[in-house]
Amino acid sequence: MPEVDPVFPREWLDIPDQAGLARIYRCDLTWLTSHWNCIYGNGCPGTRQPHQGCCTVGAHWSGSQDRQRVESCAQRLPGELWQFRETGQAEGITEAGADDDDGHGRTKIVGGACIFLNRNDFPAGPGCALHLLALREGRQPLETKPDVCWQIPVWFSYTWEPVAEGNTLVVTIGEFGRAAWGPGGADMNWWCSSNTQAHTAARPLYQTYAGELTALIGHANYQELARICGQRSQSPTAPHRHPADPPFLNRR
Repeated sequence: MPEVDPVFPREWLDIPDQAGLARIYRCDLTWLTSHWNCIYGNGCPGTRQPHQGCCTVGAHWSGSQDRQRVESCAQRLPGELWQFRETGQAEGITEAGADDDDGHGRTKIVGGACIFLNRNDFPAGPGCALHLLALREGRQPLETKPDVCWQIPVWFSYTWEPVAEGNTLVVTIGEFGRAAWGPGGADMNWWCSSNTQAHTAARPLYQTYAGELTALIGHANYQELARICGQRSQSPTAPHRHPADPPFLNRR
C-alpha cells in the first residue's frame, strides 16, 4: 500500500474556546483540510483481514457511559441487522477479562473480530451492525457506535498548560496515525490515515466529519474551526499540504 512517511511538517493553530472557557483547541489544519475518507469495503486491506477493517481487536470502551450507551443500542438491534445477536443477548457485549489500562474493557471478540461486525455471508451485508441501526433509526452513527469507532482516525488528547491566569485545558485535534497507537504502532498494519488510496474524498475532512467534530468540541467551536479551515483550503499559498492528498484534488 502506498503509505507516505507520517513524519512531515504540519500547520497547527490554537483556537480559543468560543464560550470563553479556559480551554484551547490545538488543531492540525494539515490533517483537517486533507481529503481522507474511510474506504472500508472499497479497497481497505484491514489491520489483519480486509473484510474486518479495523474491527479485529474490538472497540475499547472510553468509559462506563460509552459502554452503557452501546449496551442500550444493542438491545434495540434486531436479528436481521446483527449477525451475532443471540451471542450478545446470551453472553453480553463486553469481553470478559479484557480490561484495558483504565479498566473499562472492550467489546467481545467473536470469530476473530468485534461482536458487532457482520461478516460477508450475512444477508444484510458486511459491516457494523450498530452503523446499520443508526441508518434505520435516522441517527448519525456516532450516536450508536462506541466512541473509539467514530472518532478514529481523528485523534483527541487533553493536557493542562500553564497560562498567566493559571492553567488552561489544551485539546489537541490531529491525525490518528501510527504514533497514536503507542509503542506497537510502527509495526501494526495501520496504514489508512497516511495512505494515498484513502485520500480520495471530494470534500475535505473538516466537512465530511462535521458531525463528529461538532459532537466533540461543540457547535460554536466547530463553526470557527470550519471558517479557518475554509480560508486555508482556498488559499493558493497554504503551507504544509498533507502529502497523501493527490495533487489533482480541488481544495475547497
